[in-house]
Amino acid sequence: GNEQASTINAIQKLYESYNPGFPFEYGFLDEAYQKQYLTESRVGILSRYFAGLAILISCVGLFGLATFTAQKRQKEIGIRKVVGASVNSIVLMLSKDFLKLVLLAVVIAFPLAWWLMSQWLQGFAYRTNIGVEVFLVTGASVVCITLLTISVQAIRAALTNPVKSLRSE
Repeated sequence: GNEQASTINAIQKLYESYNPGFPFEYGFLDEAYQKQYLTESRVGILSRYFAGLAILISCVGLFGLATFTAQKRQKEIGIRKVVGASVNSIVLMLSKDFLKLVLLAVVIAFPLAWWLMSQWLQGFAYRTNIGVEVFLVTGASVVCITLLTISVQAIRAALTNPVKSLRSE
């Protein structure tokens, strides 16, 4: 605060004694670095918001697809329950198809994401390497979000009374 101002005044007097015709301009290194990476900081904030929005929209779509699939396979689920299938086996049966699609999407998206991140990091003088753990955590998160989203409908379908689903025709 006060010590900083007195130090700047002392430096200004010394500067003006050696360069009387030139204006004294100064700046702080931390502020210069902050200005330099302001764009990246804003892009990061926007990316987080849009990623959250994309995840929300994906979950709504996935929930709708799970609802549609459960209704379409209602008779099959009813027959399986009558024959003695457990709730877990029905939930697993309904979840398996979605997990295959999610794993296919992960296999396609990860190499593309790695390449795009590598290209983006080339613009930085001091950059970090992209580790496998980033992709492992992301993949596990995607699988968990998928399972949480479709579990509600899968469990609801598995707990439905088979008489209701088989009587509809």
